[in-house]
Amino acid sequence: MSDNPESGTSNPTRRTRVVREPQRAVYDRDTVNQILDEAFLCHVGFAVDGQPFVIPTSYGRDADMLYIHGSAASRMLRNLNQGVPVCITVTLLDGLVLARSVFNHSMNYRSVVILGTATLVDDPAEKLAALRALSEHIIPQRWDDSRPPNETELKATSVLRLPISEFSAKVRVGPAVDDEEDYSFPTWAGVIPLEMNSGTPIRDARCERDLPAYLKNCSRRKNL
Repeated sequence: MSDNPESGTSNPTRRTRVVREPQRAVYDRDTVNQILDEAFLCHVGFAVDGQPFVIPTSYGRDADMLYIHGSAASRMLRNLNQGVPVCITVTLLDGLVLARSVFNHSMNYRSVVILGTATLVDDPAEKLAALRALSEHIIPQRWDDSRPPNETELKATSVLRLPISEFSAKVRVGPAVDDEEDYSFPTWAGVIPLEMNSGTPIRDARCERDLPAYLKNCSRRKNL
């Protein structure tokens, strides 16, 4: 559980304590928030009638609350609003680590695991605020520049909240780590950095408006 709902270091639970490569574990809420704010997609794991499912979806964060949304008729949301325990994961891939041996090849990454029980957002004001958080998470300033959802669309959409209270992060940075006897092996070793970049915006055929400033040179890290 978290010592502080806004910042600081959490105490990992039995379920969130990193066992494999524990030196890569991070239990700092600020680090977790930074990873969540930079990524676009999460994977939601849950079970229905004993069968496991993992569904990719977008999300939004508001302080220590994570929101996911989807069609009110979707199997995932129909089951999650009944209080089914979930596991949400988010991963950012920062680089390919090429070692001298295939066994020691790796990746530089930042990942988050959040465990808990998602609940349905019933309050109309919170639901609208959650949808705004989802929109602003993808493209900041886009919500105010778009038509807001109407009543029919709101009824067709379910929003679930999950407290970011039981979590852990795992981070791998740095160069390749080889066995000492392999450092003399004659092959290239190092890191190939990876990053997410936006391409040139493509105007819709029926759009007559100039590209707004917030979409020019759109960069995830710049927005952060």
